[in-house]
Amino acid sequence: MLSGKLIELDALRYTPAGLPVVNFRLSHASEQIEAGAKRAVQCEVAGLAFEREARLMAAARPGMQVKVTGFLAGKSRDSKQLVLHATNIEFVEGV
Repeated sequence: MLSGKLIELDALRYTPAGLPVVNFRLSHASEQIEAGAKRAVQCEVAGLAFEREARLMAAARPGMQVKVTGFLAGKSRDSKQLVLHATNIEFVEGV
């Protein structure tokens, strides 16, 4: 699970098999405990959503706060770059 601000959102597109898909990018900032000390964490993560989650994300707008549950996988068969594959998306209000 990763929460953050939606900073990039591509247009909804369809795979050759007809599945809706959308690429997005999240900006995450939090404070975590590591070795007993507080640590500020900031990162940007590329994401990908299919089917229901793709339609939900396509209706979002950059700047919205979201909580994405999913899994990490390589960007492609030959790439070691990680992409968050969304299996559940929640929009966080009032943040």
